[in-house]
Amino acid sequence: MTATGLTTIGFIGAGNIGGQLARLAVAHGYSVVISNSRGPETLEALVAELGPQARAATPAEAAKAGELVVVTVPLKAYEAVPVEPLAGKTVIDTNNYYFERDGRIPALDEGRTTVSQMLQEHLPTSTVVKAFNNIMAADLTTDGAPAGTADRRALPIAGDDAAAKALVTTLLDEFGFDAVDAGPLADSWRFERDRPAYVVRMTAADIPAKLAAAGTRP
Repeated sequence: MTATGLTTIGFIGAGNIGGQLARLAVAHGYSVVISNSRGPETLEALVAELGPQARAATPAEAAKAGELVVVTVPLKAYEAVPVEPLAGKTVIDTNNYYFERDGRIPALDEGRTTVSQMLQEHLPTSTVVKAFNNIMAADLTTDGAPAGTADRRALPIAGDDAAAKALVTTLLDEFGFDAVDAGPLADSWRFERDRPAYVVRMTAADIPAKLAAAGTRP
């Protein structure tokens, strides 16, 4: 039995973060259904590495199969995330805004919304929680430690639903990290790119000051 009580995690996106999270999930007893924009056949090597608990699928199939689904695609592709099969599900958003890749998005540049609020608006029948966006992919499988370990690494999360954040907190703990609630999705920018809490190692005690140090948006 997994700590969350769930059995299957779906992945929409199978890049660095997605692949590492899939490895963690399989290591902790989950089945994973992974997808990308290029087709299941391009994921054969990753599936072979992950073993019998993994299979490749289309994004819609991964969305349908996962009891919990991780969206880890370039921000510019977020509108391609399937909506209907994610209805009623908790969705983890790992995305960050890189204008060099995604193009300029005025609503983000002007501080009128956040990356995760954009995904939540796209998925009105799902519950989005921001997590895993402020850690280097390689650290996901090396920096985890059992609960209670001194100086255990912590990661901030953000979301608008307490139950969904509790579920993601349990998953992070299972994967070896403390979770610190950074507030609603409207505050998720505080641990995105170029902010003090972005891709730095922090304990739970460190995170509040790092979030506060982000200051105010434009």
